[in-house]
Amino acid sequence: MVSRQVTILNKQGLHARPATAMVNTAAKFKSEIFICRDEKKVNGKSILGLLVLAAECGAVLTIEAEGSDENEAVEALVNLVNDHFGMGKSS
Repeated sequence: MVSRQVTILNKQGLHARPATAMVNTAAKFKSEIFICRDEKKVNGKSILGLLVLAAECGAVLTIEAEGSDENEAVEALVNLVNDHFGMGKSS
């Protein structure tokens, strides 16, 4: 299993559009992917799961993956978060 922590940088946090981008990215990988915040751990391929985390700007999440492409999956998701989910830094 591979895991890395990321900080949500978007001003509006992890709302529907960024959650959709995360799910779409996670779905490209065979590995099981989980996103954790505090004591909550949700399926990284579930929009509803991600929205339940209520991750505002500054929230710290842990991205976990386990499977044949776990390293690539975690790296892709970390890059997505750090890139403001492709929405630009003003979002």
